[in-house]
Amino acid sequence: MRAVRYGAAEQDVARVYRELERDFGVLAPPIALHASSPDVLAAAWLMLRETLLVPGTASRAHKEAVSTAVSETNNCPFCVSMHSSMLIDLVGYRDGAIPDPGTRAVAEWATANATPDGAAGHPVPFPASQGPEMIGTAVILQYLNRMVNIFLGELPLPPGAPAASMTVVRRVLVWLIKSAERRGPRPGASFDLLPDAPLPEDMKWAEGHAAIAGAYARAAAAVDEAGRRSVPAEVRSLVLEHLARWDGKPMGVSRAWVEDAIAGLPEDQRDAGRLALLTALASYQIDQSVLDRFRAGRPDDGSLIDLTSWSSLAAARRVGSWMTFRAQDEALPPAASSTHE
Repeated sequence: MRAVRYGAAEQDVARVYRELERDFGVLAPPIALHASSPDVLAAAWLMLRETLLVPGTASRAHKEAVSTAVSETNNCPFCVSMHSSMLIDLVGYRDGAIPDPGTRAVAEWATANATPDGAAGHPVPFPASQGPEMIGTAVILQYLNRMVNIFLGELPLPPGAPAASMTVVRRVLVWLIKSAERRGPRPGASFDLLPDAPLPEDMKWAEGHAAIAGAYARAAAAVDEAGRRSVPAEVRSLVLEHLARWDGKPMGVSRAWVEDAIAGLPEDQRDAGRLALLTALASYQIDQSVLDRFRAGRPDDGSLIDLTSWSSLAAARRVGSWMTFRAQDEALPPAASSTHE
């Protein structure tokens, strides 16, 4: 897939690029990779911006703890490296250990909520008022982990850079991100990138937080439209059927399950079905051969982003749906916060 360079970006894409540099500090590859589909790019940006970047009542350290824990669950080394770097700077984090008990409890909550059984049996270490921020952060990372696993390498490094340079790169990235954070991105400032839309039923966890609800409603509508234009209806139905039965657990290393699942699709839809199902349920199983088979019939980058985005968000929404009632109805008093936050 060809990257859309800053200087060659059309108006809507260029605006998102500028906002990324202003509010995030860098032209973050996990968002920029969506540029071949401008409305999907805007959707990914709105979800990330309003949950992780805009200051709220939940601390940035707690959001980074959720981001790191979700990324570890999804086997996304790129995202683990990015978010654990922030966590190291905020509260300390070495070898998977978080010294601050409040931040550690939030990470444990995020890990438990990777499955519906874990969600049902785990205490919630934050007040109900923070539910939209915490669940929203988990959902956008569930989404981005899948897209990153498909399209980016294991480490946030330029092509050809040695792994040993990661220490310096981490330091620079954290400095840039924290510099942008000090400017305090305003809630809702990017809403005009996408039209208003109703909040879907499975995103009712966002109610009570106007900016997060607005971002997710707009993003869901845009990604649903991308699915309609680029993902056959039979494929969408197949993915949603599998997600409805999914227990949140990894599918394993074999891809035999997906070949059985797509056997009932029309032959000309099986390559799309394979990529869509793997994106939703096992993005770590996707290799170049899966992408090449899809692109043999749909060679444009926009269709590739549309399909993988729709499948990624469908899976992320499924996870968010089983986190909902816990945060809204059974939240405990806030955990002790670190003095570094």
